[in-house]
Amino acid sequence: MAKDNYFNTKLTINCLGKVINLSSPVVMGIINLSPDSFFDGGKYKSNWDVIKQAEKLLYEGATFIDLGAVSTRPGAKIISPGEEQKRLLPALEAILKYFPSALISVDTYNSSTASTAIEYGAHMINDISAGNFDPNMFKTIANLNVPYIIMHIKGTPETMQKNPVYDGLLEEVITYFSEKIEKLHQHGVIDIIIDPGFGFGKNLDHNYELLSKLEYLKILELPIMAGVSRKSMINKVLDIKPDEALNGTTVINTIALTKGVDILRVHDVKQAMEAISLVKRYREIL
Repeated sequence: MAKDNYFNTKLTINCLGKVINLSSPVVMGIINLSPDSFFDGGKYKSNWDVIKQAEKLLYEGATFIDLGAVSTRPGAKIISPGEEQKRLLPALEAILKYFPSALISVDTYNSSTASTAIEYGAHMINDISAGNFDPNMFKTIANLNVPYIIMHIKGTPETMQKNPVYDGLLEEVITYFSEKIEKLHQHGVIDIIIDPGFGFGKNLDHNYELLSKLEYLKILELPIMAGVSRKSMINKVLDIKPDEALNGTTVINTIALTKGVDILRVHDVKQAMEAISLVKRYREIL
């Protein structure tokens, strides 16, 4: 199994004094505040809707809530940090008012939003661009001293699905992360999580090739996050819509867990937690 290897993967992250142990996989629950997100865009019309969803995610076992205010679906346009923060900050404040011990990740590629979100009480930053969209992001993360999720992406959300091509997918992904990690270490960033970026500049075959080789990312010796929840890599194969893709999501999450993934980023926490429990039980007899 992927966990039984010779790589010394970092198994803890420090969220502003709260140390999280990743020796067993955990779940990150998604709340999208953007009106045009591919699955739940426009679902949360008030802070109370956000609070109720946060309560559900936490009750079902989420270790983190990932709060995003910018759509990163294929074709989405980049918006200003000001517009992003108008959506984000009231929801962030509302969640932490009702659930002050909740660990909040903010899904942003803007350094100014990252700084402001941490000031408002967030604990970590999830950047789909790994610093590509904002040259100040790495320095900002170093100054904030928070965990940083870096994702592999080819292009931007607006262009990434326009015929992505790789000479060697796995090699390119590992090289990309290696270069980013080295630069982050030079800035003094310690807690880094890598996300291979399913659906971000990858066609259907790329996504499944990456899934089949996920364990090779262990060579980077950092926690791995997988975000496949209700994505087109499921929907295209099964000829379904995102709202029908819960079962498919659980299947892909289960495969990812057997490959050594440490964090599942999902819309549906209960089912992800069940997958973790079953894979854990399976491993106990090996």
